[in-house]
Amino acid sequence: MSRIGRLPIAIPSGVDVALDGRKVDVKGPKGSLTLTVAEPISIEKNEAGQLEVSRPNDERESRSLHGLTRTLVNNMIVGVTEGYVKKLEIVGVGYRVIAKGPQQLEFALGFSHPVVIDAPEGITFTVETPTRFSVEGIDKQLVGETAANIRKLRKPEPYKGKGVRYAGEHVRRKAGKAGK
Repeated sequence: MSRIGRLPIAIPSGVDVALDGRKVDVKGPKGSLTLTVAEPISIEKNEAGQLEVSRPNDERESRSLHGLTRTLVNNMIVGVTEGYVKKLEIVGVGYRVIAKGPQQLEFALGFSHPVVIDAPEGITFTVETPTRFSVEGIDKQLVGETAANIRKLRKPEPYKGKGVRYAGEHVRRKAGKAGK
């Protein structure tokens, strides 16, 4: 049995979970999210007010979807209560970021032109310094994808470490050419 899928999901106060067939709606103080559960998996509320994810059999597909579904629903509950944040930093001479409002960032990353990024629906940007910023939202997948797309603009290179990286990310450095 899946150790993760077996665990009940606690519903904190202020969060409303509506189960409608295969659809799970979660509403909280930060917003609302919806998930359609994959076919063999079922979700019920138990008498303790917690959500339980169950599977009908031990087939491979059911086992793989069991823990995944439980984690997705739990991530939705955490998202509408606390939200998710990815912090990024820019390393390099002349590389910087400017906030053009909470929904738009402008990057100077060594290209001949500034790169402008618009936030998808439900994502906000916060710029702390010209080299540090964060991506915030209630959908964990969307926050991670947006941060990855920004990092993809100029990945950290291995010789000087210049580029956009996650805060705390370690970039493996290479030795350059041996000089005379």
